[in-house]
Amino acid sequence: MQFLLALTVVGPLIGAAAAFLPAPPGLKGKSPDQAVLRHGVTVTGVILLAAIVLALGFDHDQPSRMQATTDITWIPALDVRIHLGIDGISLPLLVLTALLTFLCALYSYFKMPSGPSPKAFVALLLVLESGTLATFAVLDLVLFFLAFEMVLIPMYFLIARWGGEGRQAAAWKFILYTLLGSVVMLLGLLLIGVQAGTFDMVALATDNGRELTTSVQVTAVLAIGLGLAVKTPMWPLHSWLPDAHTAAPTVGSVLLAGVLLKMGTYGFVRILLPIAPDGMRTFAPYLAAFAVAGIIYGSLACLALALPSPDHRPSSSRFAAHPSTGAKGDLKRLIAYSSVGHMGFVLLGIATMTPTGVNGALFANIAHGLVTGLLFFLVGALKDRYGTADLDTLAGATGAALYGRAPRLGALLAFAAVASLGLPGLAGFWGEMLALFGAFEPAEGLSRPAFLTFMAIGAFGTLLTAAYLLLVVRRVCMGGPRPAGETAIADVQGYEFAAWTPLVALTVLAGLWPAVLLGLTDPAVQKLLAGGTQ
Repeated sequence: MQFLLALTVVGPLIGAAAAFLPAPPGLKGKSPDQAVLRHGVTVTGVILLAAIVLALGFDHDQPSRMQATTDITWIPALDVRIHLGIDGISLPLLVLTALLTFLCALYSYFKMPSGPSPKAFVALLLVLESGTLATFAVLDLVLFFLAFEMVLIPMYFLIARWGGEGRQAAAWKFILYTLLGSVVMLLGLLLIGVQAGTFDMVALATDNGRELTTSVQVTAVLAIGLGLAVKTPMWPLHSWLPDAHTAAPTVGSVLLAGVLLKMGTYGFVRILLPIAPDGMRTFAPYLAAFAVAGIIYGSLACLALALPSPDHRPSSSRFAAHPSTGAKGDLKRLIAYSSVGHMGFVLLGIATMTPTGVNGALFANIAHGLVTGLLFFLVGALKDRYGTADLDTLAGATGAALYGRAPRLGALLAFAAVASLGLPGLAGFWGEMLALFGAFEPAEGLSRPAFLTFMAIGAFGTLLTAAYLLLVVRRVCMGGPRPAGETAIADVQGYEFAAWTPLVALTVLAGLWPAVLLGLTDPAVQKLLAGGTQ
């Protein structure tokens, strides 16, 4: 188990270096480009297999205990250690990261985004995977920061070199926002480590964290929370996200929404809740207020994008004449804004500081990764077929009528939309419901009237979410027959079916059998909130 966890974290780095070497005989394809893309599928497949074996070998009777641990001295003078381990909180995120990266590598093998050498693309993808996996596996504050920052450079280049229109500006905005937030976060992490005398996250969550004074905790939560809020992203620190998603290639959007946003909320749960509970209690009402503001803002922004433009004069000729028009109503941008709303429910659950709310936040994290990852895959497929993601263009004169033209693609888009709006029986329902339940009865010391207000606002946000997603489905999937002369579009291809089916199956499984995930997270959350005493 120790070896498997180390392999899961370090393996992608080794694979990234090997991507620049000549391909072994078993991976040689018809060209060097095909060979390196096969290499990416192979390495991410091995990492996914290791993550699955880790999950199968995990002691499910003790999910609150750190397992598969490695603890090696690295910098003795600062007591910085190479400390790895997983529990019921980090294991689902580890498996989700490995799964989405493998599916992205598989998708790219058949549909490589236009840009420079595939060697660099595969290497960056693997470095990104390693940094994300390390973030969820390390148990030292310094290592957490290093892993947290490790993902920025590969994501920057994935957007800047393989993205679409406006990619340079979007990439710079992404890197500047996240770097500035990280500088402030580093100061907070160093403050905790220096004041407590250790950077070990397990020790801080039990004994040493309680020795921090309230003023130190408040300062640390403010500094670390700002850095984590940028990555989450929390309104109003979200403005980098829509531009990054709109410009990013399909697999970049899938990984950005599916796993990178989770690094911020994971930091709140793993670091701030157990190590600085008094500081969190001080800022919890403000965090909840920003969370529900994000829910409403994201939903209203999506609704504005989903509505037809006032000057909408659809015709089939727009495909050829204006292939990139309509950035205002870009469907990728709409889904990006929806992430602001969905991550607002995650932050609301964390702000309640209750087992119910935090479990809901962790469940919503996984559900968002599955459903939004699927949505970005589907929108990427639509953009490949239509040459644009502009919603007015996709809707056409009488609706794109995907149900009639590409029934499987239309059905998948409708499925992902209703899963995203929280339909009972699918993964999106449980996380948001538990977050609202947590707000109904927040932790001791928090204002119940305030959180009841937040709960009501969040519940109203679910109605807005349903409104814009159903509007998208109506405009894109329904409509009249295809106008004469308009080119037909292809339905779901074999490689797309292979990449999307696991996400569909897991969305249904998590919705029908939530105990699979909650059984892992709940004991770990109970222990975390109790300061490691359970």
